[in-house]
Amino acid sequence: MVAQAGAALSTEALPDYLRRALLDALDEIEALETKAEHLRTELKDLARAMPEATALLSVPDVGVLTATALVAFVGDIHRFRSGRDFAAYLGLTPREHSSGPSRRLGRITKRGNSYLRMMLIHGARSALRAGSVVEVPDDLRTWALDIARRKGFNVAAVALANKLARVCWRVWRDQRPFERREAA
Repeated sequence: MVAQAGAALSTEALPDYLRRALLDALDEIEALETKAEHLRTELKDLARAMPEATALLSVPDVGVLTATALVAFVGDIHRFRSGRDFAAYLGLTPREHSSGPSRRLGRITKRGNSYLRMMLIHGARSALRAGSVVEVPDDLRTWALDIARRKGFNVAAVALANKLARVCWRVWRDQRPFERREAA
């Protein structure tokens, strides 16, 4: 991409001072892309070296960034009694406004690390988009697509992020990879 842009700048239509400035900017972009690729490789190597991150990578739509960030931020997963406690720690559970027999659930609490919550929600958005394209989505995406039809895309994305957090808790706690099931 950078080489193509450099070739486009070689035309005589640009003044010399602008061409030099743009070529310097292109060199800087190329250096940053090289550095970013090197960091991606290091992060993948780090994830492979950590058994917790390797287990988390088996969860659908949890990538290297999310897995390593979860391991780094959370530390010991055994301090959470359940997947719901883990999802609540990340701020992915609804706030409850209940009195007596009536139970009303509100927006998510947004407590915990906003970066991890963002990564899980983006992974859930990706899963929803992929689930709407494939012919036979797995059971997790089928469940989320049903919520999206009833409640809307964003609500479904957050609900799926909550579910992904719970799945991550189970996979991490048991140190067993996620097993995908096809929808019936």
